[in-house]
Amino acid sequence: MSDYVDQQARDDFAKARIRELFTRLGNLFSPSKQELLSLGDVRAALHPKGETYRGLQTVPVQRIVGSEGRYQDFNRHFLPRHEYLRGRWESIDRAHLRDVVLPPIKLYEIGGFYFVRDGNHRVSVARMQGVLSVDAEVVSLETEIPFHEKLTKEGLRSAVIEHEKREFYKRLRFEEFVDRDLVFTATGRYDEIERHILGHKFFLNEQQMIEVPLGAAIESWYANVFRPIVDVIEWQHVMARFPKRTPDDLYLWIVRHWDQLKHQYGDVSVVDAVGDYSRRYGKGIWERIKGWFGAREDSDPSKEP
Repeated sequence: MSDYVDQQARDDFAKARIRELFTRLGNLFSPSKQELLSLGDVRAALHPKGETYRGLQTVPVQRIVGSEGRYQDFNRHFLPRHEYLRGRWESIDRAHLRDVVLPPIKLYEIGGFYFVRDGNHRVSVARMQGVLSVDAEVVSLETEIPFHEKLTKEGLRSAVIEHEKREFYKRLRFEEFVDRDLVFTATGRYDEIERHILGHKFFLNEQQMIEVPLGAAIESWYANVFRPIVDVIEWQHVMARFPKRTPDDLYLWIVRHWDQLKHQYGDVSVVDAVGDYSRRYGKGIWERIKGWFGAREDSDPSKEP
C-alpha cells in the first residue's frame, strides 16, 4: 500500500507540472493571466483600513487567488511551477491519499476572495485532487475597492486608479470647473494632482486680500499651470516616445524634472525641460518597435521611465 501511495503522489506531481507547463504555453503572450496574485502587491495597492479575525471557516478552493509569500512558486491555479516543490507537495498528497486530517490552512480574505498565509502546498494538492473546499483560519482585510476572481496585477492597478479618480472628483468636484478628463496609468497620481491644486491655491491666496475659492483655484491651475505644460508636450510630439502613457502622466513627471533642472541650472524654460525629459527617458524608434512586437506584456505600467 505504501509503495502504491508513493507512486501515486509522484504521478500526481508530474501531472501537476505538465498542466502548469501547458497553462504557461497557453498564456505565452499574456503571462500575467497565469500569475498568482501577491498579497504584498494587493496590500500596497488597496491600503486596507483594518483587519478582523473571522475564526475557522470552510472556504471554497476556487476563491483562493493569491499568496502572501509563495506567489512565485505556484501559478494562478496553484499548480507548482518548480521541481524543488516536489518533496513537500508529494508529502501533502500522500496525506490526502491516506485520508490523514491536516491542520486548517491560514488565509487572508479581501472582498470575498482569499490569499494564503500558510498552507500553499495544501491548496495546490486540493485543487489538483478536485477538492471543493478546505477548512481555514480567516483574517479579513477591509477595503472599499471592488475585487474579483480574475483580477490580474494590471487589473488591480486599474481598479485602484478608478477608485482614486472617483474619490478625487467627488472631493474637488473637478468636472464642474474643468471640461477635461484627467487620465493616469499609475496609482497615487490623483492625490498628487490635488496637492498641485492646493499648492496653487495657497500661492493665489498669498496674492489676494480674501480667500480664493477652491473652484477658482482649480480653474487657474488648469489654465496657467497644467494646460501650458501639456500644450508643450503635444507641440513637441513627446507622447510618441512614451507608449502606453498619457499627457497627464507626462505632466507630473515633467513638473518634477523641471524642478530638478531649475535647482541644478537656475532659470530653465518649460520647453527645455520637456525636451530634456524626452531625450533622457523617452523610447527610441527601435525600442518602440520591439515593444509593439515583443512577446511579453508591459509587466509594470506604473513604473516611471
